[in-house]
Amino acid sequence: MKLAILDRDGTINQDSADFVKSPDEWVPLPGALEAIARLNHAGWHVVVATNQSGLGRGLFDVTTLNAIHAKMHKALAVVGGRVDAVFYCPHAEEEGCHCRKPRPALFEQIGERYGMELKATLVAGDRLRDLQAGVACGCEPHFVLTGKGAQFRATVACGEPLPATFPPGTVVHTDLGAFADFVIAREQQRASAPPVPPPSR
Repeated sequence: MKLAILDRDGTINQDSADFVKSPDEWVPLPGALEAIARLNHAGWHVVVATNQSGLGRGLFDVTTLNAIHAKMHKALAVVGGRVDAVFYCPHAEEEGCHCRKPRPALFEQIGERYGMELKATLVAGDRLRDLQAGVACGCEPHFVLTGKGAQFRATVACGEPLPATFPPGTVVHTDLGAFADFVIAREQQRASAPPVPPPSR
């Protein structure tokens, strides 16, 4: 199964230093929902893995979080896209849980849900911790220059590498739309490549 695991805030929707606390505050980034739809149409299943420490801080409750995600699902349906599931960590950072990214428990839960190893799975996010959590489970890391990732736009534009703290092989994209285009084009290229003959003896 082709699976892509996406961060939420700063990757799919606008991030906020004050947290996204209501459906009204959830605003999709330009082209992000359409990018998910393109992935779906190319045969990819998409799930979300997100830290939601606002729950642990008492800034909103699970009912409100569900309403936020209901808005996201509805907006995706309008453009022909779908997120299969949302996995979230409800804990504040000081609680020291195992599911808050960069720890890998959310990704382990996804692997268990789908009954698969995550070695062929893509992870995309706007923070180092998104990639670290995925790479710990064998995912292929993709970094988007939206949300918190925008601070690296000048670095990338100058042709400089990301800091050494980023996982080796991290692929950088302008936004989620560029990520989807890259993934789909690479898959098409691989499908059209001639088979490699076996080595002669």
